[in-house]
Amino acid sequence: MAVAKLRISGIEAESIVDGPGLRYVVFTQGCPHQCIGCHNPETHALNSGYEISIQEIINDFLNNPLLSGMTFSGGEPFLQAESLVLLANIVKKTGKTLVTYTGYTYERLLELGKCNPSIIHLLELIDILIDGPFQISQRDLQLSFRGSANQRILYRMDRQRIKDQLKY
Repeated sequence: MAVAKLRISGIEAESIVDGPGLRYVVFTQGCPHQCIGCHNPETHALNSGYEISIQEIINDFLNNPLLSGMTFSGGEPFLQAESLVLLANIVKKTGKTLVTYTGYTYERLLELGKCNPSIIHLLELIDILIDGPFQISQRDLQLSFRGSANQRILYRMDRQRIKDQLKY
């Protein structure tokens, strides 16, 4: 069996700005959105960064009992949905929360999930989804956990309401 790996830009072992509480942040590598003014432009190139095993990430994560959970940021995490599902399942088994940033809207992820079931599976594991591309014209430094006003913080119940309205 092959070792499950991710291509990442880096890890922030303790962050208080990437979701509620003290968070372990995995910055995935590769992003199709190329947002002007992006906070993490070094994550855009698909072949930059480095590969790391999911087991190595988990071992590091479990070493800090003060963490509230893990955050997937980027880059675009949903480009590596299949591997992130494996990591997310382990995080959820620890009882910790999972936050994910994406440049896609939730509605677009539902559409993409029709062709890639790993996207839907990952969405089901996420506690808080922060969606939408960064838009420099809507930049707002006063917002919690977001860079621009168009981005939404979607809890499970918010996503379920949207799915119900879309009749998914």
